[in-house]
Amino acid sequence: MMVLLTMRFRAFILLPVLVCFGVFFFIIMRSSGEVWQRPGRRSVVSPGSLPETELVVAEESAYALFNEQAMEIAASLDDSTLAAQVLLSGIEGKLRLTPATRALLERIPAGGIMLFRYNLDSSKEEVKALLSETSGLITAGAGIPPFLAVDHEGGLVHRFGIGVEKLPSAFSFWELAMEEGGDAAIAQAETLYRRSAAEIRELGITMVLGPVAETLNSDNHLFLDTRSYGSDPGFTAAAASAYIKSMDSAGIASVVKHFPGNTAADPHHKSSTLNYGKAVLDEMVRPFADVIRNVEPPAVMVSHVMVPALDAQRNASLSGRVIGEWLRGELGFGGIVMADDFSMGAVAAAGLNPGDAAVEALNAGVDMIMAWPNDLAEVHASILTALKEERLSRDRLLGAAGRIIAGKLRYGLINIE
Repeated sequence: MMVLLTMRFRAFILLPVLVCFGVFFFIIMRSSGEVWQRPGRRSVVSPGSLPETELVVAEESAYALFNEQAMEIAASLDDSTLAAQVLLSGIEGKLRLTPATRALLERIPAGGIMLFRYNLDSSKEEVKALLSETSGLITAGAGIPPFLAVDHEGGLVHRFGIGVEKLPSAFSFWELAMEEGGDAAIAQAETLYRRSAAEIRELGITMVLGPVAETLNSDNHLFLDTRSYGSDPGFTAAAASAYIKSMDSAGIASVVKHFPGNTAADPHHKSSTLNYGKAVLDEMVRPFADVIRNVEPPAVMVSHVMVPALDAQRNASLSGRVIGEWLRGELGFGGIVMADDFSMGAVAAAGLNPGDAAVEALNAGVDMIMAWPNDLAEVHASILTALKEERLSRDRLLGAAGRIIAGKLRYGLINIE
């Protein structure tokens, strides 16, 4: 009898220990294939070793707040202005718009303008003047101000000239997390991101293409390198959320990128493929899912990668299965879907010119199309032709423009009396 009681007592003590060990072993095995170590750096910590950062879920969806007003505005636009609203273009000029750019934007008042180093490499006052001129010209033509956008990730991706603070790379916060802990790294990121947001908003920037929410792995590290927040999905989501909330605080819309991911192949030059099953793909996009659920980013950029598990025929940026079923349906994203640059080699490899790609993308569920000045007239005309020939429905174009206008209402670009 005593032996039996002793055995039961030992089992009672050992059972929780064995369960805990089993859970710990499962976590380690699950994460071992996902963590990648950059050459020359010490080992990364396992996902479970960083403290979780609390993320607040909005009580009412920010995506739904301005829909009714936005759709009323969109419905009041003529076809040409409606087609222009879904385009993100660029400008020629540094201190002032060139005459050719002014003429182009007067004819096609794009819904957004992307700024590059050659536009921004001057004093703060000169940058403010250029952005004010650009916004004023487009607003006069469309009655709706444009988003004024810039790539703003930090590290290697810094478009401003002297006098504007350069952010550290995303990966540097992962390194800080390994040294001082996740909470300290997120706190530091928020401090720097809020300061930067206030500075660039003062210049007139209202949209940033960032943060990168892709975790670093053995497939994509050659392309992303220090642009990623590291290999841990939880930390990546927390850092990306800190970025988005910081930009929000200054009235700047963030574009989370590049859904669903990239490989080592640079999409600027050639196509790439994510050859994984759906379960692995879902794990890859965990940071996107967490960010969408917790901070409702205003926009997500879709890459040109091929995802055969969902669509063996089309790039992600042209796939209704990737955009409509996965990003919007499963992940619940309700904001602006932006496609990466259609002049990239990954799109050319599919045999599409920018105009045809724009129409296909809109039909797949993309809302905002990048069309640089040399292609702007062609892309705009292609959308209008597709609309006339009923290859693109007016309802789909209204939906795309409506989401963009809702974003402008959300960030205070449009004031409703």
